[in-house]
Amino acid sequence: MSVFKTRSAEETIELGRRIAALLPARAVVLLIGNLGAGKTTLAKGLVAGLGAASPEDVSSPTFTLIHEYSPRVYHIDLYRLDTARQVSTLGLDEIFDREAVVLIEWGERFRQLLPRQRIEIRLRATEQDAREIELSFVHTQPKDG
Repeated sequence: MSVFKTRSAEETIELGRRIAALLPARAVVLLIGNLGAGKTTLAKGLVAGLGAASPEDVSSPTFTLIHEYSPRVYHIDLYRLDTARQVSTLGLDEIFDREAVVLIEWGERFRQLLPRQRIEIRLRATEQDAREIELSFVHTQPKDG
């Protein structure tokens, strides 16, 4: 686990660029945090760092649910979905099978539908524009039974 601190949106975007350089070609990345924690701001840097779009072209897919920035970069927002059944209609398994980096906001609400091996990035606002960002690699065990 690594913990970073940023003091502005620009620093958060730059951290996203740096993290993107460390990601494997195929990864599921959960962006976890309250509303306003900076998930989409970090996604701007991640998408830019992966060479899929400029930060200005990255926005939250709150209403469209999925933005495909390239065949190798997806940005998903599950905030507006309430049930696992709704999420299962999105075709995430097909996306997870691709050689792609998949960024998911609010995915922690549906962990049972996500790959057991993933990266989780937790964001927490500490002051007006300051953020504490915790990066961890997760590998959960299958449930017995």
